[in-house]
Amino acid sequence: MPRPILLLNCGSSSIKYQMIDADSEEVMATGLVQKVGDSSPGTLDHEVSGETHHLERQFADHKHALEAVVDMFNEHGPRLENVIAVGHRTVHGGETFRQTTRINDEVIQKLKDLSDLAPLHNPPGIAGIEAAMSALPGVPHVAVFDTAFFSDLPPAAYTYAIDADITEKHGIRRYGFHGTSHDYVSSLAAETLGRDRSELKIIVLHLGNGASASAVDRGRPVATSMGLTPLEGLVMGTRSGDIDPGLPAFLHRELDWNVDDLDTFFNKRSGMLGMTGKTDMREVKKLVDEGNQRAEIGVGVYVHRLVGYIGAYTAHLGGLDALVFTAGVGENADWIRERVIKRLEPFGVVLDEDANAVRSKQPRVISTPESKVPVMVVPTNEELSMARQVLTVIEG
Repeated sequence: MPRPILLLNCGSSSIKYQMIDADSEEVMATGLVQKVGDSSPGTLDHEVSGETHHLERQFADHKHALEAVVDMFNEHGPRLENVIAVGHRTVHGGETFRQTTRINDEVIQKLKDLSDLAPLHNPPGIAGIEAAMSALPGVPHVAVFDTAFFSDLPPAAYTYAIDADITEKHGIRRYGFHGTSHDYVSSLAAETLGRDRSELKIIVLHLGNGASASAVDRGRPVATSMGLTPLEGLVMGTRSGDIDPGLPAFLHRELDWNVDDLDTFFNKRSGMLGMTGKTDMREVKKLVDEGNQRAEIGVGVYVHRLVGYIGAYTAHLGGLDALVFTAGVGENADWIRERVIKRLEPFGVVLDEDANAVRSKQPRVISTPESKVPVMVVPTNEELSMARQVLTVIEG
């Protein structure tokens, strides 16, 4: 009999979910709720056994949305009474949570205390946890933290060059995000190469609407691009990534913007959207092909930032055994991968153009045998990684 684990990823206005059998690791169901908390009707799409069941309804909050998800499971399956645990993707664990943790009232309160570190991410995540615990009270609920994998960064990598007393008092440090993905992908990359991760120096580029880079030295992260918040680092769909720290003050003086204005600008109106008007790299590619100059510059900035991080992280690692692309853009935008690798040719990194053009859900090498560093595409599977971590916690 299957032993399902339900995995929830609650955003500010959405809930993504997946049910995975703990033993076979088969995906039993997936779903997405959109427009949670919106004044207009939202949607719920529940896929099971190859069929998608669609619902349109206004979801006032995460509690109402989770109730609709439960109804969908009860009506179309798989039945929820067989669920052995619920795993919650939790963006920010701060310094409090350094590993996957079983949730109780004390954990929820500590997560609320950490909300100032991730005001856009932790509150909806907490709302989802509370709603799910109300809807499914009879099973263990487990928090899987985006920041956990990077809690082991060396001090030189996580410390900001600001007043040490303020840093200590307010918990200011580089936390890093997408840790579940970076951990999973670096392990699978080593396995694909027939090597043990404890032998390898790996750079992982998690490129989606949110994007981050990591340097993993023999299984231990030694650098990552996201910082105190998920805003720092690479160019993203709507986030700026690295900027001059003086820019917010400049915009405040020039435009009289307050903190909320600045936060919205850098998180929601910048990145590829700000430069090109688009967040989807397929749409950006169309603009580039049409000769749109802003789009070409935007892609140039995107690639420039990536190449800079690859160079810096290779130096931090003292060498490189594998360069790995993952997530939506990393797995699917062969033209972005090509632009990046072409910039690395002077260092003996050689792209196999035919291999790069292949679309596949399997991990694969896309460099030539002569390349000094294997370049790989390794599809991420954060839900599977979460399920494995949840199982470890509940079976202890």
